[in-house]
Amino acid sequence: MNRIRFAWMVLFSVTFILTASFVYEDQPRANAFTQQVIQRGAVGNDVIELQARLQYIGYYHGKIDGVYGWSTYWAVRNFQHDYGLENVDGLVGLTTKQKLVNQSDFNDRFVHLQLAKGKDFTHYGGMPLEKQTGPSKKLREQMRTKNQGNGKKIAQNQGKGSTNNKPAPSKTPSAQKQKSQNTAVNMPAGYSQNDIQLMANAVYGESRGESYVGQVAVAAVILNRIESPTFPDTASGVIFEPGAFTAVADGQIWLEPNAQAKKAVLDAINGWDPTENALYYFNPDTATSGWIWGRPQIKQIGKHIFCK
Repeated sequence: MNRIRFAWMVLFSVTFILTASFVYEDQPRANAFTQQVIQRGAVGNDVIELQARLQYIGYYHGKIDGVYGWSTYWAVRNFQHDYGLENVDGLVGLTTKQKLVNQSDFNDRFVHLQLAKGKDFTHYGGMPLEKQTGPSKKLREQMRTKNQGNGKKIAQNQGKGSTNNKPAPSKTPSAQKQKSQNTAVNMPAGYSQNDIQLMANAVYGESRGESYVGQVAVAAVILNRIESPTFPDTASGVIFEPGAFTAVADGQIWLEPNAQAKKAVLDAINGWDPTENALYYFNPDTATSGWIWGRPQIKQIGKHIFCK
């Protein structure tokens, strides 16, 4: 009798496990990472999940490839910053993972199926799975621009500000040609050493009394203007545009910048944009232009208000 009961228990257990496995495989899975800390240079399934979750909530706009590169790094840092995490360092530990899990969804089977099919795949947040067949041609081109590695610009770096009192003139073909001649592909994001030095001068002259985030924001100002079709195409063109920056007007542009100012420039080049795509900034305590006060405001960082 005991043998029969034991046999029935074994049969029931096997049946239950097989049934549960079948049901589980038929449902979307929402994994929550492994226990390892994910950092730049990592590869594998944890990075795939990280990229998919970040992309689901709009922080990562590149290809889900399981490689933790610069675009993933800055997506993580922007997420950490915006959600008020204590450490904004690009390291994905328990706290960052839990925050990501709380804010996003992840369908493990669906994502890996698309990757297995070799798709230039984007995990669209909030879209029915049957419609998630891949990005549009326009988005693929944007992704290609944003994800060209350490030596290219990340298009997410669109945070800029300025004390300009008027819109800048449109770019010309000659200005675009000048930019291509003045850049160096061996420097971060194609900028020459002179470009980086000049931007560090501007950051130091404009914001040396601000927090580090505030200095990165000013650097992002310059980069966003370079990318904008309504401003000059070069760092020098943006910085020395008449009336654009107070540091140029009062001569503080020529102060010797410290290492932190240069680091802020490099952080902005590599994708950190605390301003959320601002094109202007001003100090409300000293600004006298009615025009700048009329710009749509995004946020305040330190003493500067950043605007569209």
